[in-house]
Amino acid sequence: MTAEHRFPCQSCGADYRFDPDHGQLVCDHCGDTCAIDTGGPWQGGIRELDFKEAVNARLPEQEIEETRVTTCTSCGAQVELDEATHARECPFCASPVVTGTGTHRHIKPRALLPFALDEGTARRAMTDWLGRLWFAPNGLRDYARKGRAMEGIYVPYWTYDADTKSTYRGEHGTVYYVNQSVRRDGKTHQVRVAKVRWRPVSGRVARFFDDVLVLASTSLPKRFTDALEPWDLAALEPYRPEYLAGFRAEGYTVDLEAGFDEARAHMDRVIARDVRFDIGGDRQRIHDIQTRIGDVTFKHVLLPVWLAAYKYRGKTYRFVVNGRSGQVQGERPYSAWKIALAVLFGAVIAAGVGYVLALNQGEF
Repeated sequence: MTAEHRFPCQSCGADYRFDPDHGQLVCDHCGDTCAIDTGGPWQGGIRELDFKEAVNARLPEQEIEETRVTTCTSCGAQVELDEATHARECPFCASPVVTGTGTHRHIKPRALLPFALDEGTARRAMTDWLGRLWFAPNGLRDYARKGRAMEGIYVPYWTYDADTKSTYRGEHGTVYYVNQSVRRDGKTHQVRVAKVRWRPVSGRVARFFDDVLVLASTSLPKRFTDALEPWDLAALEPYRPEYLAGFRAEGYTVDLEAGFDEARAHMDRVIARDVRFDIGGDRQRIHDIQTRIGDVTFKHVLLPVWLAAYKYRGKTYRFVVNGRSGQVQGERPYSAWKIALAVLFGAVIAAGVGYVLALNQGEF
């Protein structure tokens, strides 16, 4: 089975696309529009799936799908393609790729955040961001402004819920001060020195984690995607393929268990912070934390990113825009001649200041 995410216009038969501005399908050929049937108000939130059932391959078959994807040999991205597409550039790194006919069997998305910004708005956000970079090459800014359209990509994420109960051992520190005599410059001085009085403590903390978000892709640098946060996960919609009309979806390359390892590391950091708060005092030492984790559930979700990958003077530059907020991140380009000019200007200023100081000293 291949998910193509193509919907024919009811009036002319051309393909609809999802319009972020109006939250509906629109036909660019004849202008016809079509509302997305969401099934009415969503009651009870978006259902989570059981983590253990998924790890043991016991999810119901309706939670699994197969889609035709291509894997970029340069960056490793897996991008879902329709049957009519056989060759194109990778949207993540601008490398040429030729598709095969293989399919990717994976857990279906449970929810997504629909695009809220159109391509024009995302491009303006990107060029404005480039414009604020002093040492960016002018040619790249012009190329990005006039180049090919940005790609709207739904990027895969996992979210994890878990109930945790932790016991700990540590020490509670209280700061106190004592006066000490020190010799300095041949004289004796009294100074106050901070000391810490420690006492052993133990206790328990508990926390329920809701929607710990983990990127399920390795095609983009994590520092880019982390900087696009926060995501308004409260606005997640149940997955419907109509939202993908006119966009592409990336297949996940970080599996469910590897994603949970990252989520668990985040949980451990939060639990350690809770333990320090529970110990109290002026200082804290943690010797041991034992955590029992239960009721682990997850969702596969898709989040919207506008992506541009430009090859400029033999080098690829990638820029990503949060498809909801317009937050921009990317590889910072540098212009060698602008840097050289700035260094030269700084040297001229320094020489001028030195000359003025020398003149002033000569007057006295």
